[in-house]
Amino acid sequence: MKTSIRQLLESTEFDRQITLQGWVRNKRGNKNVGFLAINDGSSIKSIQVVVEMSTISDELWAKVTVGSCLSILGTLTQSQGSEQAVELQAQTIEVLGEAHPEEYPIQPKAHSFEFLRENAHLRIRTNTFGAVFRVRHALAFAIHQYFNDHGFFYWNSPIITGSDAEGAGEMFRVTTLDMRNLPKNEDGSIDFKQDFFAKSTHLTVSGQLEGELGALGLGLIYTFGPTFRAENSNTSRHLAEFWMIEPEMAFYDAKDNQDLAEDFVKYLFKYVLQKCPDDMKFLDERFQKENQGKKKEEQSEFGLLEKLNFVLDHDFARVTYTEAIDILYNSKANKKKKFKYPVEWGIDLQSEHERYLVEQHFKKPVIVTDYPKEIKAFYMKLNDDGKTVRAMDILVPGIGEMIGGSQREENYDKLLGRMQEMGIDPQELSWYLDTRKFGTAPHSGFGLGFERLVQFVTGMGNIRDVIPFPRTPQNAEF
Repeated sequence: MKTSIRQLLESTEFDRQITLQGWVRNKRGNKNVGFLAINDGSSIKSIQVVVEMSTISDELWAKVTVGSCLSILGTLTQSQGSEQAVELQAQTIEVLGEAHPEEYPIQPKAHSFEFLRENAHLRIRTNTFGAVFRVRHALAFAIHQYFNDHGFFYWNSPIITGSDAEGAGEMFRVTTLDMRNLPKNEDGSIDFKQDFFAKSTHLTVSGQLEGELGALGLGLIYTFGPTFRAENSNTSRHLAEFWMIEPEMAFYDAKDNQDLAEDFVKYLFKYVLQKCPDDMKFLDERFQKENQGKKKEEQSEFGLLEKLNFVLDHDFARVTYTEAIDILYNSKANKKKKFKYPVEWGIDLQSEHERYLVEQHFKKPVIVTDYPKEIKAFYMKLNDDGKTVRAMDILVPGIGEMIGGSQREENYDKLLGRMQEMGIDPQELSWYLDTRKFGTAPHSGFGLGFERLVQFVTGMGNIRDVIPFPRTPQNAEF
């Protein structure tokens, strides 16, 4: 079995011969001795390799360039420097893959994130992206572990669907029809009966509706998979392809839902702080340096680690939407017209409003509940007032909303009425309505965008930098 650099850096077994394989991050030296920084992706830290120049030919040394891949046989020794405890004294070097310096774009210098997005196939070899994607892995593992340990079943919802779960209509079509010769009905509309699935189909925007079906048989389920939005938004917060975590729980009311979501978020943050200390320390330092370079009004008052501990150290405040609007309306910020967007009952809270509640008023994460039905989805349970639904959003510092969820409407007639109000064809969701006809039960759930979570935990400013290959308007490279 190969020994990773992470394991070697933690080792105290010196004076033993090992084979090290990895990529050159840096190269320096003189005519007597050379020093290589080698990284294999297992850790943000590289291991130093010391090369006696008398043991290597000039021709071979010339091929050892930044980005090249090496296999090195040598002796693991205590390091003479203060940067790390161990180093490798090289005996033989084999170049597994060359990287010509005049062509290799990732050099040991500062690169803009825009440049690295253009080279997304190579950006993983930088310290920042190595840290981000190791943290992404840790969070994904923690999600599965949390739900497994709490009795949930992993439920695979379909990627291809005939329904629009959100009713937003921003969906990517899936078809095998010939675009140059589309079959038509008599009225001129496309005859989807001749398509592969014999109906109009799309890439899913959510696994929730199918998740509810699973919960109403297995009790506790969660989905974790890719979802798609054909929203033409070219911003730092939007992706056309992203991953969603969506648990659904039978016999959970709105409060149970809130309790689970709070516990879940805290578990994830605690896990990543424990399992990725070196990566998180690096990302915190990067975040603070970047923050200092911003205009004062754009600076975050929290460091990255400070922000995560802020969430961990507080019980989440809980406030109704109506109470939140009153707080915002009567705030000094509103009276001094510091809000860009107006505050009135019925608005969809903007990020500036959400952040004010978290960072200025409550000074802790906030769960806002009982939103107006007009700004929420059809499947949310109607409250007795007839005006609000049992929705909940979890708000955190820096970004505002992180999680959205609700108790679902289990009453057949009320759900049907809401669908008709919102222009959703009940026939297209007859299978969903069936669950309210046959053994309906109270149930709840929530959704957490995985990339939004990774962005919050890593402190990256652009959501395109927390997914390996971002899909955005006008961009589907790699």
